[in-house]
Amino acid sequence: MSVRLKKNDRVRVISGKDKGKEGKILRRIPDRDLVVVEGVNLVSRHMRPTQKNPQSGIHKQEAPIYASKVMLVCPHCGAAVRVGSSFLESGKKVRVCKKCSEIIDKA
Repeated sequence: MSVRLKKNDRVRVISGKDKGKEGKILRRIPDRDLVVVEGVNLVSRHMRPTQKNPQSGIHKQEAPIYASKVMLVCPHCGAAVRVGSSFLESGKKVRVCKKCSEIIDKA
């Protein structure tokens, strides 16, 4: 997977049971092409009490989904967009919105 998605990017799910939901990327698993998105693909985990987590019971938590099922939401135009890359005058490589041609990465 290229670096089209990064941690803390806002993304929109484009297929599956959570289609249309938006959330922030909490974690990337690049070797398996997966991302964990906040509030998307919630699963129930049965937890027993431990020293770290004394509260037992059924907890909802996010499970990974394939990166191909999400699209980056452009901070400028607000649409789910494809991501291109470009080079600045300084030689730094940045991500670019294909719809509005604005730079996505913070300088």
